[in-house]
Amino acid sequence: MRLLQRTTRSVGLTEAGERFIARLRPAMKGVSDALESLGELRNRPAGVLRLTLPRVAYVQVLAPRLAAFLTAHPDIHVDASIDDALADVVKGGFDAGIRLGEMIDREMIAVRVGPDLRMVVVGSAAYLEEHGKPRHPRELHRHACINYRQQTSGVTYRWEFEEAGRALSVAVDGRLILNDSELLVDAALAGLGLAYVFESSVREALATRRLISVLDPFCTPFPGFFLYYASRAQLSLKLRALVEFYKVGPGRPAAGR
Repeated sequence: MRLLQRTTRSVGLTEAGERFIARLRPAMKGVSDALESLGELRNRPAGVLRLTLPRVAYVQVLAPRLAAFLTAHPDIHVDASIDDALADVVKGGFDAGIRLGEMIDREMIAVRVGPDLRMVVVGSAAYLEEHGKPRHPRELHRHACINYRQQTSGVTYRWEFEEAGRALSVAVDGRLILNDSELLVDAALAGLGLAYVFESSVREALATRRLISVLDPFCTPFPGFFLYYASRAQLSLKLRALVEFYKVGPGRPAAGR
């Protein structure tokens, strides 16, 4: 029975091949788990750590210390799936994920792995010179705002602010909608409008005045990134090693927000 179909450029599975692989996958995972258990019998973290995280979390949290982590744990391999959508760690077969605390399901165990973050509204000097600076979030309707469409829900994100201790969200308008946070920064640099982005992702641009922040009094810090996983019972040696290496603040895992 043909399991593969070939063209001059690629090789893919036939329907029979897909069904065959689906039946094999649990057995292959069992073999992989058995091999990992040998490492754990030596009391050494080993195996493949499958992680899901957005691009910004990879750049700001995982990547800066990844080389040191791999050096400290030579038997661990990291398989990082970069995805801004909210992936289900259980259904996706991931060991853990990294997300903002407010996005983590309450049933998950969450460990803080980053400092507080802040969102800022930024625009190029040329754009602000032509259109002026908004003094209050309600004035954003007069500006070209670069919207962000959430990959999981498909909903256009409402910009969130705080005024006198009370939350304030604004549905902004503009001619450009993107679903990649890095492209929001590029669009703002190109003078296409105002963008609502992580302050940590535009520090250099702010320092060199390529971008200018506005509405700072309404942009307050909030808890940053957390590493999360399904349950304490599934905390393997390899995952425990990751948690211990990346956690910040109190060491005891806390329930997700």
